[in-house]
Amino acid sequence: MTLWQRGTVIVALTLALLSVWQLESARGGLTLQTLTAAETPVTRAALPDADGPVVIVAHGFAGSRQMMQGYALPLAHAGYRVWSFDFHGHGRNPQPMTGDVTVIEGTTMRLVDQTLAVVSAARQAEGWTGPVALLGHSMATDIIIRAAAADAGIGPIVAISAFSQAVTPDFPADMLLISGQGEPPLRDFALSALHMLDPAAQEGDTVTTETVRRAAIVAPGVEHVGVLFSQTGQAAALDWLDTTYNRDSTVTPPATGAWLATLLAAIVALSWPLSRLLPKTAPILTPLSAKQFTLALLLPMLAAPLIAVALGIQTLPVLVADHLAVHLAIYGALQLALLWRFGLRPGPLAPLATLALILWGLALFGTALDRYGANYWPTPERLWIIAALSLGAIPFMLGDALISGAGRGTWARRILARLGFLASLGIAVALNPSELFFLALIAPVILLFYVIYGLMGRWVAQRSGATAAGLGLGLALAWALGVSFPLFSATG
Repeated sequence: MTLWQRGTVIVALTLALLSVWQLESARGGLTLQTLTAAETPVTRAALPDADGPVVIVAHGFAGSRQMMQGYALPLAHAGYRVWSFDFHGHGRNPQPMTGDVTVIEGTTMRLVDQTLAVVSAARQAEGWTGPVALLGHSMATDIIIRAAAADAGIGPIVAISAFSQAVTPDFPADMLLISGQGEPPLRDFALSALHMLDPAAQEGDTVTTETVRRAAIVAPGVEHVGVLFSQTGQAAALDWLDTTYNRDSTVTPPATGAWLATLLAAIVALSWPLSRLLPKTAPILTPLSAKQFTLALLLPMLAAPLIAVALGIQTLPVLVADHLAVHLAIYGALQLALLWRFGLRPGPLAPLATLALILWGLALFGTALDRYGANYWPTPERLWIIAALSLGAIPFMLGDALISGAGRGTWARRILARLGFLASLGIAVALNPSELFFLALIAPVILLFYVIYGLMGRWVAQRSGATAAGLGLGLALAWALGVSFPLFSATG
């Protein structure tokens, strides 16, 4: 290793250990129990002798219990008994979402029923007879608000990144709305909920009437996911519940979001010097001409959505996974065929490099993310879905590794290659928006994948060639998509 590489190892290891210490400290002193309540996976977080109010915490679309730790853990440290659960089809809940996703009476009301069942189970298990608090993010805000309308024993609501047509001037009677600074439409909704009571109200105001208390705050510097790690939002939620329940907490929410980002960045950074230890077997690739690169980019970008939408395959029990698997396979096959014609070959397999990339990206990175940030380990029901997605993701990532120069291409070409696929997904949505609109939600996942796994794959490709990077990243992409999107059954 060079001096720079040794230095990277020392710095990254130090930051990783410090991050783990900080993240574990945020959990320290709490009793964390994994339960099953009304057939729903639940994590109960509380101090050993806690007797405070019960708070039910619900995640957003494609989320999980782990994503809500930023709010659940400080509340538990403040003496609340916090139950976080996985909605049907999400996280480690093996039961798929069911019903019609386009109408309130369909999927939404089934998730409302699930929420009410968890509330009932928590009341009984905790022996709590007072009002139960509900806290939810994004999709869950509509669900918890509708659940509150169906259960008079539900008290304060904390709605993060909220939108719900069930909000009226009189209901909910006790609600805090938290929006990220980078969420203009949801900030507008939160402000409109205040204007129902006082047309002159502004963000940051608390408006009260004889029967209603409502506030809307903005968490600075964050967007739809970052708001879940906002210390401003976490502190506001705790203060709001303390006021409702006449409690006085001295808990300061820790900066778990920053420490999680540091830990994940350290794991990625470590892969650079460690990849230098792999045998150097990468063949030298002849760069594509501008004309060849353009054709290898545009033809799959335009043809894949046209063919995949026309096929309309629907077999996998995951929203839009069928289309995505086919889309990836067609895109990758066309791109590989063109690159083969232009003289670019994936090259021989490097088993050690492929295995190292899989273990580092899934086992180490995945374990850290699953414990501190978001569900990353599949239930048995998802394993065959990951296998099916791999059939498309592996040729796609092999093509990506080649067209991007196996880790040695220019930044411009690497960026254009990735934007081409995102544009291809956009074309598919435009061709069939009623069935494929959920594809739009994949774009942030793909972007994060390129930033995080793309770097690790690039460094491996530089040493061991495009085949190792393509196989390792193909499996990682199938895994990330297979654990992220909800299980769904229209006939359930």
